[in-house]
Amino acid sequence: MDWIYIRVIKQRMNALFLWQNLYIPKRLIVLGLCALASVISYSDRSNMAVAIVYMAEEFGWSSTAQGLVLSSFFIGYLTTQVFGGAFADRFGGKLVLGAAAFGWTTFTLFTPSAAKLGLGYLLSCRILLGIAEGACLPSIHSLIASWAPQEERSRIVAVIQGSGSNIGIILALPVSTWLGSGPWGWQSIFWAFGAIGLVWSLFWQIYGGSNPSTYQGISKEELNLILKNDHSVRNRSDYISLPTNEEVMDRSSEDAVDVTEDNEIAQNNNTEENYNSLAAVKSSNPPHIPWRLILSRREVWALLVTYFCVTWTYFVFLTWLPTYYLDRFGVDIKHLGYFAVLPYIVQGISSLFVGALVDYIIYSLKVRIIIVRRIAQIISSCGYAIFLLLAEYAAKTPLQGIILISIGTGLGSFILGGLYVSQLDIAPRYSGVIFGLGNFLGIIPSILGVSLVGWILDATGRNWNIIWNSVAASYFIVILRSGRGLIT
Repeated sequence: MDWIYIRVIKQRMNALFLWQNLYIPKRLIVLGLCALASVISYSDRSNMAVAIVYMAEEFGWSSTAQGLVLSSFFIGYLTTQVFGGAFADRFGGKLVLGAAAFGWTTFTLFTPSAAKLGLGYLLSCRILLGIAEGACLPSIHSLIASWAPQEERSRIVAVIQGSGSNIGIILALPVSTWLGSGPWGWQSIFWAFGAIGLVWSLFWQIYGGSNPSTYQGISKEELNLILKNDHSVRNRSDYISLPTNEEVMDRSSEDAVDVTEDNEIAQNNNTEENYNSLAAVKSSNPPHIPWRLILSRREVWALLVTYFCVTWTYFVFLTWLPTYYLDRFGVDIKHLGYFAVLPYIVQGISSLFVGALVDYIIYSLKVRIIIVRRIAQIISSCGYAIFLLLAEYAAKTPLQGIILISIGTGLGSFILGGLYVSQLDIAPRYSGVIFGLGNFLGIIPSILGVSLVGWILDATGRNWNIIWNSVAASYFIVILRSGRGLIT
């Protein structure tokens, strides 16, 4: 019965907005909702960076206790990275992303009550929030692999994971500052963002979809665009494909056919048959994830090591940046969120240009994918490492610090044309799994790193040099690895 009501609501909303007379590409609807999910997810995880300042003042928490609160999220976030991607690749991203969003929204709303019950309750709530959010990005990457034409993937990843995440942070920091300083107090931060998540969940149930070939109302032209481009790029010499389930499950057959190199489809010139065959391939979710084969590929391990190095540094930056401005430059707490948001505005804008630039270089200038990915990753890592060190050692005023950090984050957005899209190049059918594995390995040091920052600050009298030196060192390791080859 619930699905009947949802269908009726969808029909009435379509009539209200006259969508029945205007064809909106369905991939824009689904991937647009994925972008909004990224915005909401990052808002719900980063609003604590501002709220913790108000909460620490009210509850008398030390920096060590604050570090535990900030890092507890990652304990939960760690647990569902691999499973979230695997479930999305196997059962469809709509189900996994919808369940994850409802879960993290629920625990966002419960956060004020948990904090008032005690630190232990708050830590448990943050862990549960992390468990729910852990499935978000892996399931989104699985959906991108299903919905995005190959030549649009860099731009789509840039919009969803780059601009989407930064918009979430851009909204969360100043809005949280405004709400926390208002008459309803810091509790209203979590109530407001939780309400937004509930609204998104309703729209996702109505308009979300896992497979383009089964999506109601999709045109034949749009579906053919998604599937045809996905097939043609896999015949390129620099495309690397993992074995498919057919090869895994039928080892005795020497003629097992990879769906990414389907000779029958490639040789068949009949448009109608191509269309149907490609749709059948795309709509089938893998019944079995070939874990051993995935983990046997050095291209995959190169990605995983890079994820390990960059993920923890990003989350240290995200969770502690407002406190850094407070300690290092003495920024007024009332202006903290507004002051800290500029680096994310710069990164969000630059993300759009990075995605378009990378796609142009690959598909118009015909530069090999692997070369473009390596260069993009080197630019990203250099930007973060060099300008963070300049901000720490050379900046004398808050303005100088924010400008240097903003330049670094702007250059850091090149990761969207490097690491974050590479799993879509080497194994699109298992992109959710590989992204989840990468985030899993990156979150392990994030848990230690985020909490260790608080301990270091207490033990060293608020000395940030050790922290930013460690972050820069991790990025320089990535630079050396990228120079030797990011995915080969």
